[in-house]
Amino acid sequence: MTLIRRTAALAAALAGTLAALLAPAAAQADPTGCRTTAAAPTDAEQARLQDARTAAFTERSGLRDLLHRFPAALCAAHDARRAERVVDAWGRALWQAGVDRAQGRRPSGELPARDDRPLYWTRLAMTVQLAHWQPGFEVDRTELRARFEDASRGLDSGFSSAHGIRRIFVSGFDPYGLDAEPRRANPSGAAVLQLNGQRITLADGSTAEVRAVVLPVRYGDFDRGIVERAFGPHLRPGPQSADLITSISQGYPGEFTLEAWAGRARSADPFTDNVRALSGGTTAHPVDAPGLAPGPQFIRTTLPTDAMTAVQQPYPVLLNTPVTEIPAGATDPVVPSDGPTPGSRAVAGGGGGYLSNEVAYRSNRLRLDLAPDLPGGHLHTPVLTGLPTDQDRLTAPEFEQNEAAIADQVRAILSSARL
Repeated sequence: MTLIRRTAALAAALAGTLAALLAPAAAQADPTGCRTTAAAPTDAEQARLQDARTAAFTERSGLRDLLHRFPAALCAAHDARRAERVVDAWGRALWQAGVDRAQGRRPSGELPARDDRPLYWTRLAMTVQLAHWQPGFEVDRTELRARFEDASRGLDSGFSSAHGIRRIFVSGFDPYGLDAEPRRANPSGAAVLQLNGQRITLADGSTAEVRAVVLPVRYGDFDRGIVERAFGPHLRPGPQSADLITSISQGYPGEFTLEAWAGRARSADPFTDNVRALSGGTTAHPVDAPGLAPGPQFIRTTLPTDAMTAVQQPYPVLLNTPVTEIPAGATDPVVPSDGPTPGSRAVAGGGGGYLSNEVAYRSNRLRLDLAPDLPGGHLHTPVLTGLPTDQDRLTAPEFEQNEAAIADQVRAILSSARL
């Protein structure tokens, strides 16, 4: 009941903030001559909105009002500081709307409430509007976009101040691989939206609050420190410190895997990110991410893997121990089955050399600096299947059942911990 009251209070506060920000636009013409131009895409990710199916995720999910009212809110900002307030408030409002929708507290439209895709596509459409906003004063568009992204991904939210409650911080990801299938969802994003702000009972009988973020599938955002911004406040001592952290992403067909090792390198090329960017690293020639702080080549998980791998229904949960490395003194990569050998160069962690491995490495490298005894690691979910063969349909019963089953098992895996 306390959680419900807190959620209602937050929703009311957000509604009040948005009403205040919108009031000037409704009351008078904008004296600065602000306008929003036709919302043409500015990058490959935004260009996918030209597919009518992707735009339908907003129109058919109950989130259309946020998208349609955002330009008026921008034009109500008559100076740079107020513009920052607008993007912060609307980013938080979009995040809360996505969470409320996933947890059944907001009308879901025609699409399933647990679906993560409406939040993703609505956020992307709002970034197009932000890019084409033409105020009558100077703004730092890069900074405004970053503020909106952080707020709309949950980076501005945090744990409650309740006493005697454990804290679990998790991250998921946006959908990806959208050139091949623009209807794809990401079960990690769906799972963490459903968990954000929820309280779960752990195996030792204690209660834990879960807080979450949903990260972009873009190398550039990782280069600019989004992982460290997301996890840092929950690894430093203070009122937002966590008792357990884990990143979550989509992994392999038919099974969950707990990755025993995260590797330092990027090595996923020619596989691109959501803006069709490459990492610059391959299996033969791995690279470190730009700006990555010093750290070991591999970091071992400290999650309670024995308890978590005991959760075997409806999908098996496995501990994944192999890595890909270039042994000391060698030039070619090999795959030892029991983890890295001394002095080797990382090529890929158990989860590969893509951003799912990198979020695990970055978050746990920071954990080693700030809270080395804290349980931390990475969980891969099964691949989400069940999209209808009819390309004009966005969902199907099998898809919705699989999405729900994965999210429910993520909750059960986290609940297996003793903190």
